Amino acid sequence: MNTAADTGSITPVLVRLKLSLLRNGLRQSAGRRAAYIASVVVVLLIAGLQFLGLVTLRGNAHAASVTVPLLTLMALGWAVMPLFFPTGDETLDPTRLVMLPLRPGPLVRALLVTSLVGIGPLFTLSLLVGSVIAVAHGGAAYVVSVVAVPVALLVCVALARAVAAANIRLLSSRKGRDLAVLSGLVIAVGAQLVNFGAQQLGSSGLGQLDPVADVLAWVPPSSAIGAVDSASEGSYGIALAQLALSAGALVLLLGAWSRTLTRLMTSPDGSTLQAAEPSGARERRSGGLGRLLPGGRTGTVMERSLRYAWRDPKTKAAWVTSLAIGVIVPVFNALQGLGSVYLACFAAGMLGIQMYNQFGQDTSAFWMVAMTISSTRDAYVELRGRALALLLITLPYSVLVVVATTALLDDWAALPEALGLSLALLGAMLAAGAWSSARFPYSIPQEGYKNVAPGQSGLATVAILGGMIGAALLCAPVIALTIWLNATSGGDRLLWLLLPVGAVYGALTTLLGLRLAAPRTARRLPEILTAVSKG
Repeated sequence: MNTAADTGSITPVLVRLKLSLLRNGLRQSAGRRAAYIASVVVVLLIAGLQFLGLVTLRGNAHAASVTVPLLTLMALGWAVMPLFFPTGDETLDPTRLVMLPLRPGPLVRALLVTSLVGIGPLFTLSLLVGSVIAVAHGGAAYVVSVVAVPVALLVCVALARAVAAANIRLLSSRKGRDLAVLSGLVIAVGAQLVNFGAQQLGSSGLGQLDPVADVLAWVPPSSAIGAVDSASEGSYGIALAQLALSAGALVLLLGAWSRTLTRLMTSPDGSTLQAAEPSGARERRSGGLGRLLPGGRTGTVMERSLRYAWRDPKTKAAWVTSLAIGVIVPVFNALQGLGSVYLACFAAGMLGIQMYNQFGQDTSAFWMVAMTISSTRDAYVELRGRALALLLITLPYSVLVVVATTALLDDWAALPEALGLSLALLGAMLAAGAWSSARFPYSIPQEGYKNVAPGQSGLATVAILGGMIGAALLCAPVIALTIWLNATSGGDRLLWLLLPVGAVYGALTTLLGLRLAAPRTARRLPEILTAVSKG
């Protein structure tokens, strides 16, 4: 193949390749076609509403204070999405082209044009056009916008490509794919931040964004919209400087992308090199955690559970989600001045859910655990080790969330009762989770995004909802005591007793739940093994 002669044909070839990949993917199933069409309709609807909203800002004195930060958020999304969804676009992987005799320069141009084909670029283009309409006034501003819009769009696309290329070997590995676990956390935190910001703007007005927009107007690609706004105000020198910043960022991104492609196409992949590990290194690594845990079967079970939480993508996703939501709900409500110290119990509730379906989290590997359980005592030690592994994380975390929420609300008098309720709820969740794990086990598929095997959705619903109702009933005495002390005259002097009462009650409830679940686990081992191996 003559590279010099054929470089002009690279761009249309790659564009046709992307369209072919999209077309062939949609042909695989009707469900995929329906999902794609639905996503296109939703994105177009949001883009249209966004465009209309930006157009209505035309003439508003603070229009640039909205459009400039909005474009910054869009650019941030372009930067992080390849890290969370590396398999969303197969053309993002340049290692698929390393065996072809292609030069990095033409390849960068071809891939850049290819990246403009899709829903994401169309959505970004609608934001850019709407932003220009909102801030542009006068012929000079529209002339600047003719250059600013494509430059800003190309910066976003080039940023995504450069990030993906720089991390492609990590993203294509097992550990790299685990980054997708964090997507739920980012979305949850981002949604709360947007909600919090919207409430603040609703009470203070758009003018509160002016200082932020003044800074972001000099950060590419937002500086492109800043250039349009500056041209509208007659500051042509500032507009030229802001536009030059975005153009310079585009050149730098393309250069970094080209260098990364060169390195990928000329250096060996680490997976092809022999990894020489010193003798005994694996033993030293595995022994570090074990030395901090109790001896015997209890320590072994705790170490296994903690390693599952760190290494298994599904288990890690559940932990990350629970940890995030457990702190987001009470803390963000406290920051908004709408919260209660009792919302801090949400952390204990979210993390207590991790005790449910303990054996299903092992999937088909549970048969190795089942081989070691021959009596009620063995089952009790197994469940106790799993509960202690959870407590190692959930107990300090729950205490920390309660203290932080109390501090934000400046309601230190309510700390003992809130902490006592949280500890009682945690103990009740552990007890109900242990019993539910033995009574309603179900399988968690190892592949895909489903958390329940086909045909077991009803069983999972009964296990989780039934267990949560049981936990609420177990926690009812402490809740009733809290209400009674708050309602009784002079009872506020005894509210501090709820802390030791809740701690002791939670510990006793956990022990009782483990004792009741152990004999059922020992008796139902064959049924449990069958249920959790269906995925």
